[in-house]
Amino acid sequence: MNLTTPALLFPAISLLLLAYTNRFLVLAQLIRHLQTQHKEDGRDVVIRQIVNLRKRIAMIRNMQVLGVSSFILCALSMFLLFIEIDGVAQFAFGASIFLLVLSLLFSLWEIAISTRAIEIGLEELEQKLQRAPRTVKPDQGN
Repeated sequence: MNLTTPALLFPAISLLLLAYTNRFLVLAQLIRHLQTQHKEDGRDVVIRQIVNLRKRIAMIRNMQVLGVSSFILCALSMFLLFIEIDGVAQFAFGASIFLLVLSLLFSLWEIAISTRAIEIGLEELEQKLQRAPRTVKPDQGN
């Protein structure tokens, strides 16, 4: 293993952390939206969304911690290779890859949870549409 091997992970880990940060920002925006929605109507859907959002926040925190830890170990591996401590460098690099895989697994889990959040939102929309009276304007022909 040489210095370029762990260096190859640097751009991937950086982009992954950026993606995780974006997901976190989207969650923050959803929470603000739920706050305004709760003021309008405090329904069961809002409570279900809050439970879902809490899970997702915890998952994203874990994804970020694992991703940052992977990045640190990858950098440590490069440093150890630079000062020619190859055995420890290989161990640090292996641990870095392991943490990166764990981070990606958390990401898959969070995607499944976020899909459920979308389903909850669709259920609410469907319920509102089913309760709303159907009106047809005379000029539309249906």
